[in-house]
Amino acid sequence: MKHVFKSLIIIALLTSFSGCKKFLNVDPPSDLSGNNFWRNKGDVERFVNGLYELFREAVYRPDMTAGAGDGEFPFFTWSGDMRGAPVLANSPSNRRYITELSNNNLNTVVNNIPSYSDLFNAKRFTQWNRFFKVIASANIAVDRIPTVPNISFSEDDAKRYVAEAIFIRNMAYFFMVRLWGDIPYYTQPYFDGRLARMNQVEVLQKCLADLEPVYKDLPWTYSDPTQIAVRAMRGSGAVLLMHINMWLAGFDSPNATTYYNNVNTLATDIINGNGGAYQLLPLSQTKVIFKGRSKEGLFEIPQNVNYGESFGWSAFSDNVLYAPYKNYQITTSYLSYLPAFMQKLFPQGSSDQRISAWYDPATMYSGGNKFLMLKFANVYANQNAEDVNPDDNQTVFRLPDIYLLQAEALNKLGKTADALAAVNVVRNRAGATPLAGLVGDELDKEIFFERCREFMGEGLYWYDVVRTKRIIDPSYEFGYHCSVSQFAAGAWTWPLDGTNDDNAVTKGNPLITVNTYWQ
Repeated sequence: MKHVFKSLIIIALLTSFSGCKKFLNVDPPSDLSGNNFWRNKGDVERFVNGLYELFREAVYRPDMTAGAGDGEFPFFTWSGDMRGAPVLANSPSNRRYITELSNNNLNTVVNNIPSYSDLFNAKRFTQWNRFFKVIASANIAVDRIPTVPNISFSEDDAKRYVAEAIFIRNMAYFFMVRLWGDIPYYTQPYFDGRLARMNQVEVLQKCLADLEPVYKDLPWTYSDPTQIAVRAMRGSGAVLLMHINMWLAGFDSPNATTYYNNVNTLATDIINGNGGAYQLLPLSQTKVIFKGRSKEGLFEIPQNVNYGESFGWSAFSDNVLYAPYKNYQITTSYLSYLPAFMQKLFPQGSSDQRISAWYDPATMYSGGNKFLMLKFANVYANQNAEDVNPDDNQTVFRLPDIYLLQAEALNKLGKTADALAAVNVVRNRAGATPLAGLVGDELDKEIFFERCREFMGEGLYWYDVVRTKRIIDPSYEFGYHCSVSQFAAGAWTWPLDGTNDDNAVTKGNPLITVNTYWQ
């Protein structure tokens, strides 16, 4: 969204919240609550743009001028791609965190890897203050936008802005639940009280009740191509709702059938109603897909090196690319996937265009430091840079997610033929042999592996194995496993910071308890 994100409203938001008492004792920013701000459409536009920037701040700090320890943050890569995954740290490499994350040794990651303290503070994974900045600001927007004189914009505009704020609020809550499980929940503007953690199922049920009534107020797409997928669209809202429902199905099993039916209804709305706004692009347009803002994108986190923004080493691509796809003297990859896992996903000799479009077929099955993944091989940065990484947006949701979540839900509902049709939409795009003759658990496994094939490197693997309980399934042969009791104790969550750090979750709020598994 160019440099509109660097507007004065962001400075006001950040400075207003940074000095408040920690956790939810929010000192509301006075210049955003009186007659001197909420006057017209321009004010609303700037504030809503600011919500997206705050969300990006929560999951990245893509600012080349940021000080050491705060410049980059590998949120998606560490929490979604490497954690518990069948990955290996290649030699020679000092990226010890790859091994620790794959083995779920999070206390070591957070506290005992000093060689990375100069790059960023890993304790950010144990602190939720940045997400609550998003939520506090979104709550203000939802409260104040309806008070803006409608002479300055239409009723539909007002509904859209409110829906965008509600979307961002629920994105933050959903991300927090997937990180920490039970979390505090509130929607009041200018809240200055203290809250205990709420059960994650109740939190996500509240998120459904919050977003479902308004997601259709979002536009299918935008006429301005710079806004496509980086601002909330109707497909963005629907796929977020689908993910929330699928997470609930995993953690609220008595009501799973209701959640699966919700997923099918949402998918049908998007697939049948989008009128060409969304489209699966040919894999020959891989660079277009992952550069971002394409018809396949449903929600993305933008970066643009031309504006001094870079995800840098925190992007997944940094681990699986080397010269000539990166400059400097990088001649090996930092990470590889277990050969057996790659063989499971893409059996040698199988027909699947993703093999040649997204990988180097000569190295994808052998592991080691020549493993090369070309899925994110766009390079638009200054070619004189020391260590160029791709200029892609960070994908959060893409259109294949709609089909594959629907396929999973339909299979759980016993609608085998419909489930096969949905998963085969994605396989047909890849030129892969359609699935046939599978039912029940066998089809469920293949849909899971199809998600692995399609979304590798996009920050979804860990969340898929958690919500489907594959990490406690001894028959699942890849990645980290824990016992049922360890899972129930929170082995799948991140630790929470209960220290005296100013950003600790317990600071100023004795009602907060930390995740006991990590103590």
